[in-house]
Amino acid sequence: MIKIGMMIGDRYEILEKIGTGGMSDVYKAKCHKLNRYVAIKVLKQEFSENANFVSKFRIEAQAAAGLMHPNIVNVYDVGEENGIYYIVMELVEGITLKKYIEKKARLSYKEAVSIAIQVSMGIEAAHNNHIIHRDIKPQNILVGTDGVVKVTDFGIARAATASTMTTTANAAGSVHYFSPEQARGGYVDEKSDIYSLGITMFEMITGVLPFQGNNSVSIALMHINDELPDIRQYNPNCTRSLEGIIRKATMKKADERYASIDLLLADLIRARAEL
Repeated sequence: MIKIGMMIGDRYEILEKIGTGGMSDVYKAKCHKLNRYVAIKVLKQEFSENANFVSKFRIEAQAAAGLMHPNIVNVYDVGEENGIYYIVMELVEGITLKKYIEKKARLSYKEAVSIAIQVSMGIEAAHNNHIIHRDIKPQNILVGTDGVVKVTDFGIARAATASTMTTTANAAGSVHYFSPEQARGGYVDEKSDIYSLGITMFEMITGVLPFQGNNSVSIALMHINDELPDIRQYNPNCTRSLEGIIRKATMKKADERYASIDLLLADLIRARAEL
């Protein structure tokens, strides 16, 4: 049980709770060893009691700790204390992209492209290290007060999908961004991250989700069967180039999408140059 003021690992003082998700709670803490503030993600009890999940969680978190990039939330430490499993991460001052979109209703073309470029750069660094995110969505993207955009939770989604506890509260929010192959429970590779980023770009530029239904199953089926709605009916000012990028990223068949994230990134940079 985490309490404000307690020490973890003989160095991290828990200061306040700053967020919660399907699998974990996030706290602001002070590292007394290095005299800096950090974010600590603590696994919820139901996951901590699943030995299979904990094992995969630690392996994936350690792999994510090897990722160092300006557009990725850096992982500093992974630990366990009295049944509390935690990850120590870089503390980002800002809000999630989800909250940012809700605050602004929809983003300008320039801002949406700028954010997509930064997210793509973070994903590219992970893919170059053979790490697939599997849960790219605005809730896992942080917009810093300094304008820097960072992707978080690398590796954790893989641990969740690899464990026996695949249907979590986390999946309810994620299904809106699932690739068709994820919705089918099929093979997932780098192109699944590309699809999820495409859906995220659609939401940034229109302010709405392309597929909405009464439950997770109906939304998953829409990703498999339904064509992406016309972006221009929500935002007539969307350029042809950005519309084309989003459509290519969200093709139903993986082999019809961008072959790699760096090709998507190159098109986004070209689209920005057109401004």
